[in-house]
Amino acid sequence: MKPVLLVIAHGSRDPRHAATVHALVSRVRSLRPDVRVETGFLDFNLPSVPGVLESLAAEGVRDVVALPLLLTRAFHAKADIPAVLRDAPPRLRIRQAEVLGPSPLLLSALERRLYEAGLKPADKSSTGVVLASAGSTDPEAIAVIADIAREWRHTGWCAVRPAFASAALPRTEDAVRELRALGCAKVAVAPYVLAPGFLPDRIARGAAEADVLAEVLGPAPEVARVLLRRYDAASSARVLLPVSA
Repeated sequence: MKPVLLVIAHGSRDPRHAATVHALVSRVRSLRPDVRVETGFLDFNLPSVPGVLESLAAEGVRDVVALPLLLTRAFHAKADIPAVLRDAPPRLRIRQAEVLGPSPLLLSALERRLYEAGLKPADKSSTGVVLASAGSTDPEAIAVIADIAREWRHTGWCAVRPAFASAALPRTEDAVRELRALGCAKVAVAPYVLAPGFLPDRIARGAAEADVLAEVLGPAPEVARVLLRRYDAASSARVLLPVSA
């Protein structure tokens, strides 16, 4: 049998967060009906990750791929999630998949969200884009966002600047003003976040002076496809927790 895919989301007090996670998981299920997909949250929402793992073990499940629903490999992927998985029932063989980003598919999803928000392909060369992420204290995660912005710029935008809603600078509003000063005819903000919540709302407020604000990535088909690619790669990867003797 194929390993169970356990999608691990952060969780939020904002009900839009869980609703968006469930919508994405539903899309994943529709793409791969041969794979059992479960959802667990680290905080605020149910079911919790430990609760899902206990239930799977009680059913007799042996193999699980735990996939962090994260765009960068920061603290949650490096510390929180491995700690939770180490406390899983010992009968489970758990492989932790890589985070979703970076991926060309995610850039495609960002671009499609911008067009859905009103941009046209003909606007691309005259439009500056703010790649607005949640932010992190992890320098590796910040560097990844900067690298993505540079890569995206080479696809034909007037300019692309990274911005962060917390823990790092610049803020969205500062990046918008920088692109105006560069002479971009239009400025668009592309939230590089998966679901609505406190920090995405801060990004939206920072986009007040922009011409276009895209929606979050949410249950975009490209996100679902990346998720399944990470699952497939992890299915043959190193086992994190061995089955007890």
